[in-house]
Amino acid sequence: MASPAPAPAPPPAPAPTPLVIVLLGPTASGKTELAIGLARALELAVLNVDSRQLYRGMDVGTAKPTPAEQAQVRHELLDLRDPDQPINLEEFRAVAAAQIQAELERPRPGRPLALLAGGSGLYLKALTQGLRPPAVPPQPALRRQFSALGQPTCHQLLRAADPIAAGRIAAADSVRTQRALEVLYATGRPLSSQQGCTPPPWQVLELGLDPPDLRERIRRRTVALYAGGLLEETARLRQRYGADLPLLATIGYGEALQVLEGHLDEAAAIALTTRHTQQFAKRQRTWFRRQHRPLWLEGDTTALRLEQALREIRRVLL
Repeated sequence: MASPAPAPAPPPAPAPTPLVIVLLGPTASGKTELAIGLARALELAVLNVDSRQLYRGMDVGTAKPTPAEQAQVRHELLDLRDPDQPINLEEFRAVAAAQIQAELERPRPGRPLALLAGGSGLYLKALTQGLRPPAVPPQPALRRQFSALGQPTCHQLLRAADPIAAGRIAAADSVRTQRALEVLYATGRPLSSQQGCTPPPWQVLELGLDPPDLRERIRRRTVALYAGGLLEETARLRQRYGADLPLLATIGYGEALQVLEGHLDEAAAIALTTRHTQQFAKRQRTWFRRQHRPLWLEGDTTALRLEQALREIRRVLL
């Protein structure tokens, strides 16, 4: 009698689904400190998702992690370009997705992990929800024309041609306004009609920061930025790239530039920067509550918020 055939080998266990942890929140909410705490506890890098921290030489005005903070844990996706070489959303998405994949492939026990931290909502959405903007390369000639027209006129043009995109872009956001017009003129189709979504192959855990004292945090941080060299940094950027550099029109740099040009004194610039930042933070809050569903972290200190965040991460990893 023939011996029975050996039982087939069991199929290999499926690979664990990677987990991408996202720490989001409005400006000055404490993301940098908490992200460093999470990265140290989990032995991860902090992957930056702040659209202005992508640029070299823009350190003080963007509240970029200091050299001492960067020495505590590895930071990635900082200082990718010079300020006169803007990176668009699709370019950032491609670079960041590759960096996330590299983090997920690092040898570690258990599930592959990566940590994103930042407050740039559209950039976060591109990564966590698979938003795929059109791959239109920069159009330098168009951008020069847009800059000559001025931001108010450009935003009016966008409202007339693509009201959906205009509704998503702040009236003072010259970088995103010009990009939307650039896509429209280059393709003949509105940006809003070309943005599809392909969810990434990861599980995403979003953790949010929105402290009740945010307005006071913004005030204190603005004072610290000016004390920490914002005017000097703005002067260096103006000398190297010219006063019409689009990124010098953004919050903090725009007001500092007015001080350098004699249109404001420093006290007035601090007050104006504070107000503009508080208004921006309000828009960020609205975006995060409409476009994302984070677990909002509570607690009066970074230590308590870190404890809550780690507890939630461990729950998801079980």
